[in-house]
Amino acid sequence: MRIVRALILLLFATLTASSQITVTNFLTDDAKRAMDYITEDYIRANVQFLAHDLLEGRGTGSRGELLAAMYIATQFKLLGLKPGGDNGSYFQRVPLSGITTFPDKEMVVKGGGKVARFKYYDEFIAVSGVKKELVSIKDADIVFVGYGIVAPEQNWDDYKGVDVSGKILLMLNDDPPATPEEPNLFGGKARTYYGRWTYKYEIAAKKGALGAIIIHTTPSAGYGWNVVQTSWSGEEFELSNDTEPKILLKGWMTEDATRKMLALVGRNLDDLVKSAQTRDFKPVDLKLKLSLNMRVKFRELVSQNVIGILPGGDEKLKNEFVVITSHHDHLGIGKPVKGDSIYNGALDNASGVSGLLSIAKAFSELKVKPRRSVMFIALTAEEAGLLGSKYFAQNPTVPPNKIVANINVDGINIWGKTKDVVLIGMEKSTLGEIINEIANRYQGRYAKPDQFPELGMFYRSDQFNFAKIGVPAVYFDNGVEYIGKPEDYGKKVVEEYIAKNYHQPSDEYSDSWVLDGAVEDMKLVFMSLYYLANADEKPEWKPDSEFRLIREQMMK
Repeated sequence: MRIVRALILLLFATLTASSQITVTNFLTDDAKRAMDYITEDYIRANVQFLAHDLLEGRGTGSRGELLAAMYIATQFKLLGLKPGGDNGSYFQRVPLSGITTFPDKEMVVKGGGKVARFKYYDEFIAVSGVKKELVSIKDADIVFVGYGIVAPEQNWDDYKGVDVSGKILLMLNDDPPATPEEPNLFGGKARTYYGRWTYKYEIAAKKGALGAIIIHTTPSAGYGWNVVQTSWSGEEFELSNDTEPKILLKGWMTEDATRKMLALVGRNLDDLVKSAQTRDFKPVDLKLKLSLNMRVKFRELVSQNVIGILPGGDEKLKNEFVVITSHHDHLGIGKPVKGDSIYNGALDNASGVSGLLSIAKAFSELKVKPRRSVMFIALTAEEAGLLGSKYFAQNPTVPPNKIVANINVDGINIWGKTKDVVLIGMEKSTLGEIINEIANRYQGRYAKPDQFPELGMFYRSDQFNFAKIGVPAVYFDNGVEYIGKPEDYGKKVVEEYIAKNYHQPSDEYSDSWVLDGAVEDMKLVFMSLYYLANADEKPEWKPDSEFRLIREQMMK
C-alpha cells in the first residue's frame, strides 16, 4: 500500500513539475455559488427520466431517442441556453442509413475435404457493410492477415503487397504486443487506433477485401462475447453521405469457433498468433472457403445532435468556444436477457448527459458570464460508431479553429468519492496539466492517465472525432482510488460493471448509486470549463501528439 501511494505521489509530482501551465486563483465567488447548483438530486432526476423504460433504451433513430433529444433541448431552453443547431434550433440534423442484417442461421466453411457449420449469434456475428437486399458470399477464400495493420510510422505492414481483393480476411483484435526490445511498440500497453475494430474494417475495405472477420477474445476486446452479441445483432448505422469504401461482411468469431475452423486444415491459432507478432509476418492463405447469405433491410432516417450555447461576455472572445460533449443514445430494444429487452443505458450514457445538464445548470446561474462561449452538445449515434460526433466534425456549426477545447463525459462515478480523477488522453495535450492543477488547487485531488490503456478508450468515445479535426480534447473518467475503500476497489467495480452490465439490459438506474463522487467530478469539469472559457492562454497538443500538426495547420 505504501509503495503504491509513493508511486502515485511521484507520478503527481512529475506531472506538476513538467507542467507548463500555471493556474492562478481564477474561481470567483460568483462561480463558487453557481457551482453549488450541481447536486445529487439534479443528476438523479435526469438519469431517472433518460434511463426510464418509457424511452425504450434510446436506440439511434428511435422514438425513445427523439424523446431524449426533445427533453434535453427543453432543459437547454429552460436554462436559458441559446440554440446552437440548424436554422436557429437546438437540433443539428444527422442523416443516417440504418442497416439491419439477417444472416443464415449457419455459416459454412469448407477446407481439407471437410465441412464445418457455425451457429449465428453463438459462434459468429455477421453484419452487412452495404445497402443491398441480399448479400450472397459463395466459397470465398479466407486469408489470415495477422492484426491487419498498415502503420508506416511503426515500420509495420501485415499485407506486404499481397493482393487480398475479393477475399475474406481473418484478423486478430488489438495491436501487436510490445517487446522488451521495443517497449513502446504501438503504444506499449496502451491500445492505439490500429487496434480498434473500426480500423480493421476500414483497412479491409481499402484493400478491396470482400469481408473481414475479427477473432474475439475477452482480453483483446476488453469485454465478453455477450457485448459483441448485443452490440452487433440489431440495426447498424452509418452516415448517409459516407463515401468511404465498404466491405460486404463485417464479422466477429469466437476464439473456440476460430480454432474449430482452423482445425479443418490442420492449422493452430496459437501458431498463427505467434507468427503475426513480428514484422516479418505475411498473409496466410488458409485454404478455407466461406459461404454465407445475408438478407438486409435498410432505411434512411434523421437523428439529431442537441446543441445549446451560453454566449461569452467578452466581445473579442465570445466567438471562441469551449465544448462539453456527452452522447444521449444507447442500444434501444434488443434480445431479451432474463426477460428484459430494454437496454436502458443508465450509466452508459444517461448519466453522462445528466452530468452535462448539471454543468449547464451551474453555468446558467452565473451572474457574470465567462469571456468565451460554452457549447453543450448531447450527441447521437455514439454507440453506432461515434457517428454524431463524426457528423459534427465534418459539419461543425462553428469554425473548428474557434473551438478552444473539448471535454467529453461518457458516464459518471456512481461508486463514491475518489482521491483522483482519470483523464483519458491527458498525456496528449496540456488539458491534462490544466485539469490536474485545478483538481489539486480546489479539491486536493490529482489527475491520472488512463488506468485501462489496453482498452483504447481514447479512440472509443466522441472526443476522438474532435481530436481528429485538431481540437485539444480529453475524456473525463472516474478516479480509481476510492476514499475508505480497499486499494483494488476501483478496478473491481469497473471490471464487474463491464462483465455484468455493459451494453446489457441490466444497465439500469438504481437509488443505491453513490453520487457524492459524481458531484465532485462534475464540479471539477465545471471549473475546468470555466477556466478555459476565461484564460488568456489556450490548451495545446503535446509535441509528440498525432493531432498536433492538424491543429497547427488549422490555426494558420
